[in-house]
Amino acid sequence: MNAASPALVSNDHENPDLAAETQTMRVDLAAAYRLIHRLGLDDSIYTHISARLPGGGHRFLINPYGMRFEEVTPQNLVTVDIDGRVIEDPMGLGINPAGFTIHSAIHAARHDAVCVLHTHTVAGVAVSCQEEGLLPLNQWSMQFTGRLAYHAYEGIALDLDERQRLVADLGDKPVMVLRNHGLLTCGRTVGEAFRLMHNMERSCRAQLAIQAAGAPVIRPSSAVATKTAGQYAAGYDRVVLQGAPDNEWAAFKRMLARTDPEVFAQG
Repeated sequence: MNAASPALVSNDHENPDLAAETQTMRVDLAAAYRLIHRLGLDDSIYTHISARLPGGGHRFLINPYGMRFEEVTPQNLVTVDIDGRVIEDPMGLGINPAGFTIHSAIHAARHDAVCVLHTHTVAGVAVSCQEEGLLPLNQWSMQFTGRLAYHAYEGIALDLDERQRLVADLGDKPVMVLRNHGLLTCGRTVGEAFRLMHNMERSCRAQLAIQAAGAPVIRPSSAVATKTAGQYAAGYDRVVLQGAPDNEWAAFKRMLARTDPEVFAQG
């Protein structure tokens, strides 16, 4: 579809509870965009974070094409359907069709992928180009043991046929390394997708620093790496499945609120 496709008319009539959930989702997604920028993980106007709107339908929020991440607000997010057709587009900018090709495939195949976050960072791209990929060398990276998928590079993601192969490679994993391309995380909440990416990025940076140092490396055993991954997974599950407070995500949003209050403004 054309990146500047006009908005279609929305026929939604949300009840108050659903409207409140939708507004929370909009705020969380806009906060994730701003935080990815704040941490230096964005790539000009490229890469995306998408989120499934509450209500059980097939509507998703994504950034307007052409705006930098620090410009995203809850109000200017674009609403699209699973095929990338624009439903609501406050800025009239449309979306990046290549970006939503990846996101739509995952959202369609994985109901648990409420939020899909994709980055092209120097560290993430560098590790994606390494034959062994991410190595379980430290506590951050060991959390991804058995939870990390890989997908071979096929060119810019404009070919819809790639979606089937991408989904097959992802399987049930929450994180994927897109070879020669970047990183991707799937979260059951926006906060989970963000925290997974924050830890993936630090894992990649640490790996490059370790490799650059050239010193002998202590490699933890596979048993220790597996145990660590399970400990991290239990922590994520406590938040998503058991309703424990997501203290880290809340802390990041408090940090953002001090400098970007418009993300949290009502109306």
